[in-house]
Amino acid sequence: MGTQAQLSQSIDILDLAKDVISSEAKEVMALCNRLDDNFIRAVDMMSSCKGRIVVTGMGKSGIVGRKISASLASTGTPSLSLHPAEALHGDLGMVQPDDLVLALSNSGETEEITRLLPTIKKIGAKLISMVGRVESTLARYSDVVLDASITKEACLLGLAPTSSTTVTLVLGDALTICVYKKKGFKVEDFALFHPAGSLGRQLLKVEDIMRTGQHNPIVKKDTTVKDTLVAITRAHAGAASVVDGDGCLVGFFTDGDFRRAVELYDDVLKQPVNIFMTKNPLTIKPGCLAAEALKLIKDKKIDELPVVGSDGRPLGIIDEGDLLGL
Repeated sequence: MGTQAQLSQSIDILDLAKDVISSEAKEVMALCNRLDDNFIRAVDMMSSCKGRIVVTGMGKSGIVGRKISASLASTGTPSLSLHPAEALHGDLGMVQPDDLVLALSNSGETEEITRLLPTIKKIGAKLISMVGRVESTLARYSDVVLDASITKEACLLGLAPTSSTTVTLVLGDALTICVYKKKGFKVEDFALFHPAGSLGRQLLKVEDIMRTGQHNPIVKKDTTVKDTLVAITRAHAGAASVVDGDGCLVGFFTDGDFRRAVELYDDVLKQPVNIFMTKNPLTIKPGCLAAEALKLIKDKKIDELPVVGSDGRPLGIIDEGDLLGL
């Protein structure tokens, strides 16, 4: 009986969880129907802001605001999060006339927020609000009002911020993406602000990790196999780029090429490398993502890949080991 009771309780919990998710999803979908010219104005103001986007909110709204601020900053829009209570005690000095304040409040009557409004106006910063009540004090002070209202919270008691914070978060994400789209933010820009971790590694360019200089062995096509091997060894590499008299890549000599040559010739070391090199090798250009280089290496089952410029000259070499962690 105990096990059956536990199973019944488990089913009730799952049903409740599904109700919560469904309730919040409905409120988010309702948000779509309320988007209007005010949203377009907000995106225009944020994308043309000469200063920073200062995001402020109290309690759970403040937590959501910090996420929105972080998303804006990581996608090329300077932003900071301002705690409204701290702002009342001096931190409001962070706000400058060229800034834009994005204020979050479900009621629109949060005391710590409303007390800031006259000073924000005196400073001269523009004000966009995300509110659950478009007739609130915060809304009346705002240059643009974004309706983040909900029908009800997903909380059974109707008290804990649940659907309201979800709707605000989603609205903030929509703003962030539309702003960086309007500003022309690109993958390359994203990589600049995310240099660490697996995400940063995936956004690295080929030229960021390729081996160059003394670590990029380059030999002429009449160089002997022995001297080519010496060049590879000195560079601590696994292959060498072979060039013609103009310095353009004509082949790639790898460990596999050497092993195959040994099986066919007794005096391999004295022969010119162009006899055994891989002609018209697979290459990659600078500007490509390192992840593209990794895909080529894995798909073609090779260990090294030469990086070649638009003029056909080898610029570097990428080893599979350089791509670990992508």
